[in-house]
Amino acid sequence: MRVLVTGTNGFIGKNLLAHLTERKDIEVVCFTREHSESELPAMLDGVQFVFHLAGVNRPQDTAEFVKGNVSLSQQLAEAIRATDCKAPVIYTSSIQAELDNPYGLSKRAAEDVLLALRDEGVPVSVFRLPNVFGKWAKPNYNSVVATFCHNIVNDLPIQINDPDAAVNLVYVDDVIEHFLALLDVNRVGKGFETVRSVYQITVGQLAEQLYRFRDSRQSLITERVGNGLVRALYSTYLSYVPKERFTYEVPKYGDPRGVFVEMLKTPDAGQFSYFTALPGITRGGHYHHTKTEKFLVIKGRACFKFRHIDTGEFYQLETNGEEPEIVETMPGWAHDITNIGDNEMIVMLWANEVFDREKPDTYACPLTSASQ
Repeated sequence: MRVLVTGTNGFIGKNLLAHLTERKDIEVVCFTREHSESELPAMLDGVQFVFHLAGVNRPQDTAEFVKGNVSLSQQLAEAIRATDCKAPVIYTSSIQAELDNPYGLSKRAAEDVLLALRDEGVPVSVFRLPNVFGKWAKPNYNSVVATFCHNIVNDLPIQINDPDAAVNLVYVDDVIEHFLALLDVNRVGKGFETVRSVYQITVGQLAEQLYRFRDSRQSLITERVGNGLVRALYSTYLSYVPKERFTYEVPKYGDPRGVFVEMLKTPDAGQFSYFTALPGITRGGHYHHTKTEKFLVIKGRACFKFRHIDTGEFYQLETNGEEPEIVETMPGWAHDITNIGDNEMIVMLWANEVFDREKPDTYACPLTSASQ
């Protein structure tokens, strides 16, 4: 499929282009500010789908709203008519089109130009997008998320006039997913479309969330970044981290036995760490009442010993880094781990709760063999 995309150098355009170029079944024709509107008829040759993303939203002169939004849309519509192109058209408008400001008026006028094509048999869908955020959005331009991310990452102040002001947000990947879904099923022409996942948050809550992302490198406590708005905001925040700060140090505790390194802590799902042990070294020798742990030897050979603190029952097993196997500790069983190899042993460790020095739930109980 041959696809024309206008505005491929813009924020949404760059993200859409990245997804389109990943596909083997699509050839992309790019229209940018470096092109002339007179080139549009030739660009439409053989095109089967059009994403009209180009526009102006922060000009120095408000007259540019008309040129960048209305006039360009008119030129595109005329080129479509002149070439008798019936390719479906998706247009990115704005919720500002509902308002009577210069930008909103220009977007609404562009909508009318394109929707007129729909009356002539060209499928057209218009997305009145709220505040779109995600990677590659320009800070200090028209996205509060981009500005806050850039400033907070770089330890610059942010300005909040009303922390209780609500903003509606939509994640750029959700926008692109909706675009591609319409492309694949050829279901364009409803007139107005709405992106499914629209999030609402206050400006104050947004700032607090982004500051927690920043502080997590020190506290090691991650936010719940697996789904929804927090997932999208975290991905966006990280996209503003400069390459010189892709890495950060974590605490390392060493003694003659080896080292212990904490990697990540969660609010309610425990923490991750790893430790090393030299040949012959035993670690552990304690039990827990409630805390549980999972061990994974990733290098070396280990012997795990267990003793039930009530019945005295003893159990022993061996594992190694060549055959990945999780060893899980059980409440009420004392346990330790010994390096029985000839080289340093490295073990990953997950505990179901973050270590609390005031309530460690860890009680010393050395154990060596079944007879003790």
